[in-house]
Amino acid sequence: MSPRVRKWLFLSAGVLAVGLGVVGVFVPLLPTTPFLLLAAACFARSSDRHYEWLLNHRWMGAYVRNYREHRATTRRVKVVTMALLWGSIGYATIVVADGWVVRALLLVVAVGVTIHVLSLRVVTGDMSPDGATKRHAVRDALGR
Repeated sequence: MSPRVRKWLFLSAGVLAVGLGVVGVFVPLLPTTPFLLLAAACFARSSDRHYEWLLNHRWMGAYVRNYREHRATTRRVKVVTMALLWGSIGYATIVVADGWVVRALLLVVAVGVTIHVLSLRVVTGDMSPDGATKRHAVRDALGR
């Protein structure tokens, strides 16, 4: 694959991931942070300008920076992630999945994701450059 095509594919994937991340802010079952991390990885391989834009974005940059710099996320993100993860895996395991192999696989995935999410630190005020968490940044942006 030529470098130009590869760059274009990474850039396209990054734009798509940002779009899904933005939708994830408003749709409870769609995660925001993983899509923004994917976008950052794609932009890092395709466009310095887009990568810097994402890292310095007023609202989305905090998700990526907190994870990359501190391996941290907000307490709210952790709680919502756990509730949605176990709610959806529980539903799929009990109602949708046929057979013990699929149910066991779903539970293994859920345990793995749980271990990862719980291993992340919780964002504190001193972790961001200006001492503000994402909630404060959004509140300030809305003029409240």
